Amino acid sequence: MNPLALFMLITALLSGTFITLSSTNWLMAWMGLEINTMAIIPIIARSHHPRATEAATKYFLIQAPAAATILFGAVMNIWLSGQWQINQTPASLPVTLILISLAFKMGMAPVHSWLPEVLQGLDIKTALVLSTWQKIAPLSIIIQLDSSHSPILILLGVLSILIGGWGGLNQTQTRKILAYSSITHMGWMMMILQFSKELTILTFLVYVLMTFSVFIILLQNNATSMNKLSTLSTHSPIISASIPLLLLSLGGLPPLTGFMPKWLIIQELSRLGLFGLTTIAALGGLLSLYFYLRLSYSASMTISPSNNLVTSSWRLPANRMPIMLKPSIILSMMLLPITPMITSFLTY
Repeated sequence: MNPLALFMLITALLSGTFITLSSTNWLMAWMGLEINTMAIIPIIARSHHPRATEAATKYFLIQAPAAATILFGAVMNIWLSGQWQINQTPASLPVTLILISLAFKMGMAPVHSWLPEVLQGLDIKTALVLSTWQKIAPLSIIIQLDSSHSPILILLGVLSILIGGWGGLNQTQTRKILAYSSITHMGWMMMILQFSKELTILTFLVYVLMTFSVFIILLQNNATSMNKLSTLSTHSPIISASIPLLLLSLGGLPPLTGFMPKWLIIQELSRLGLFGLTTIAALGGLLSLYFYLRLSYSASMTISPSNNLVTSSWRLPANRMPIMLKPSIILSMMLLPITPMITSFLTY
């Protein structure tokens, strides 16, 4: 792709997200979502591969009806209440339509089936953008919605945790596994949203940090399947030692960073007396922990078969890691001890 065209598309992608983030009006927020969608589609299809073209087509066919439903729900709310503001959406039917459409755009269960297929057709860089940046704008609208009396958030959260954990069990492609990981993490965010928006934001930030680290490692080693993960120990032993910790952190295993948001969410739900919901969420988290363990085993405890019968060169090519990868790996594993300080900032 022409560098100038790519620069313009990335600028439009950033602009659409920031327009939605800074908008309290339904029309401007919807406009930002559409700019964001129209900018990412050429980026998805830029490799001119049939899988990329298929992914771009599927993404467009999913996002178009979701955006139309959001606009329909916003117009219905204006008709019923006379308000253009996002936080002035008292009618239950528009709120339900908009929440389901935003969940559709983010790939949450039960409207999730497009996300693993689309991510499988993307290169790793674009898959990272779709798993992290593209969720910011819809999530900001959900946070602004006055949906404190809507049980649909809890339903979406529980279904996403269970289906995301169940769907990733038999996968062998790393991008599909991370797609189901995204579904599971979005479920945790939705489940706690109406009780604590600060915990939702914290969970999203921790998820972005951990997902960024995992995707960059996969990009550096071109590890698109579990079989390719077994080659990490031969040419990148440091990464081979750190990626199991990263994956277990994504699974929420203590004493790693990923345990922090899940611990705080379970603590908050228990404080509110929602013990059944807490139990379902904790058991659903065990499902996703299983496929993280499979990836960890492939990356660190297996050695790929080699038919190389000649002597290896005495000097191996340098495997340089990006500058941001090292601090992101450290933060993805070691933030749990400063949990009180982070929560104090959130409550302040």
